[in-house]
Amino acid sequence: MKKILFVGAEALPFAATGGLGDVLGSLPAALHRADGNVDVRVVIPMYKVISEKYKQRSRLVAEFTVQLSWRRQYCGVWAYKYGDITYYFIDNEYYFKRQSLYGSFDDGERYAYFCKAVMEMLPKIDFIPDVLHCHDWQSALCVIYLKRKYCYLEDYSAMKAVYTIHNIDYQGIYNFDILKDIFCLDSWDRYVVEYDGCINLTKGAIVCCDALTTVSPRYAEEIQTEYYSSGLHHILKMNKDKIRGIINGIDTDYYNPETDKSIVKNFSLDTIGDKVENKLALQKTFGLPERADVPMIAMISRLASHKGFDLVRRVADEILASDVQFVLLGTGEGELEDFFSGLAQRHPDKCGVMLAFDKLLAKQIYASADMFLMPSKSEPCGLAQMIASRYGTIPIVRETGGLYDTIKPYITSEGTGNGFTFKTYNAHDMLDAVRRALSLYCDKDEWARLVANAMKMDFSWNASAKKYLEMYETVISC
Repeated sequence: MKKILFVGAEALPFAATGGLGDVLGSLPAALHRADGNVDVRVVIPMYKVISEKYKQRSRLVAEFTVQLSWRRQYCGVWAYKYGDITYYFIDNEYYFKRQSLYGSFDDGERYAYFCKAVMEMLPKIDFIPDVLHCHDWQSALCVIYLKRKYCYLEDYSAMKAVYTIHNIDYQGIYNFDILKDIFCLDSWDRYVVEYDGCINLTKGAIVCCDALTTVSPRYAEEIQTEYYSSGLHHILKMNKDKIRGIINGIDTDYYNPETDKSIVKNFSLDTIGDKVENKLALQKTFGLPERADVPMIAMISRLASHKGFDLVRRVADEILASDVQFVLLGTGEGELEDFFSGLAQRHPDKCGVMLAFDKLLAKQIYASADMFLMPSKSEPCGLAQMIASRYGTIPIVRETGGLYDTIKPYITSEGTGNGFTFKTYNAHDMLDAVRRALSLYCDKDEWARLVANAMKMDFSWNASAKKYLEMYETVISC
């Protein structure tokens, strides 16, 4: 039986802030479903935000002391069975009993401790994985520790390391003053983590890992270019033979318009006419005119310029000059929040804005809108376009990262494609894609064909899980 341990900073349903949490909450179960002979487990920190119902049902499986340079810190390891997957929680209140997951001044020390604790716990919980699969910079030191410190020990000698980059903008960059004092690395380890005059933990993991993955094939290509790499293109090109791009999936049971209890009216492709009841209810929620016939464009996102909001801002009034409604859910940069609040005030009959993070309302928007706008400057994978498709809401996206891999332009003459796309990061190219979507919306037969194409797409984890299993097999056999 192959044994895989996922190491990361977050996982649904315990603690999550974004796509990383979705992956660590969904992919392990998909791997187990794809191959019952794979023992997949996950380890994350025991954060304060984890619900008491999970903590109370967890069991303590190990207690020991972690040596982090001159520090000796307590570590408790708790186990919780979620479905078929065992999740471990690294317990240390000094590091993890905080209001938020990230953003503390000592994040480097917190996750150095976490990685050291993970490496030390393996023989103590009697689980020596064949593959240590680490995600993003918070777990990069596990890869580095394995190859620089632990691989000489018998229990760890055959262990392989896979490293996944979910977003290359976050790399774990620190001053060399803490190389030994915080990260427990010696002077002869310096060349492994050194990049551009700093400690770069992602760079170290790229060099040390046996296989490197990203969350979409297109993103795997993009990060080898200067434009997308946040400075790491040189080291990625040197390690290009390790890189694989495997698209993320979504939980198709959680995002299912036929059974979703959080939407007003359930529907399927066969009963797509019932979708309009969700639109009418959402219009009421946002204080918009209740019209079944008006096309509704939605955005659900963190308000940040790189998500394409600077493009939307540039042509928002031109979009709203059409017979259309626009709804937005999200929070983020203050300047963008102010702009979209003002936009809603200027167009109260066409624009509804909710500056909040609301999972229930998000699902209602997916189920209600006709089109979903994602004009991202970069998008490693993106899940929203897949979720929108599942609910028959047609994506309008820029051809980048996972958006390129998952959404293909609708070709009327062939009846192929599942959305609308534009290539250049330009506001009027985006506006052209929006206008093409609005034009096709007027042709009800063609629009129905497009909706059918979108809803029939298989965005489950099934295909991706098989690719991960193939990769593990290759890595283990090397």
